[in-house]
Amino acid sequence: MIQKIKIKKGDVVKVVTGDDKGKTGKVLKVLPSRNRAVVEGLNTMKKHRRARRTSEKGEIVSVAMPMHISNLKLDK
Repeated sequence: MIQKIKIKKGDVVKVVTGDDKGKTGKVLKVLPSRNRAVVEGLNTMKKHRRARRTSEKGEIVSVAMPMHISNLKLDK
């Protein structure tokens, strides 16, 4: 079921529950079909990127993952 989402791209939100509880960040992307939002610098995951050519090296990159909107609230 799709709910009306009050959080929009560019809003500053605060995390209510979870590992990042109490932290604030800017919304980068909203996924209304999944009731999720991607917040800058929060809910990150390490991703291994392999080397493509001999000139490029493999590396570990932090990627922000979407979190459920019920875990966020607008911060003023």
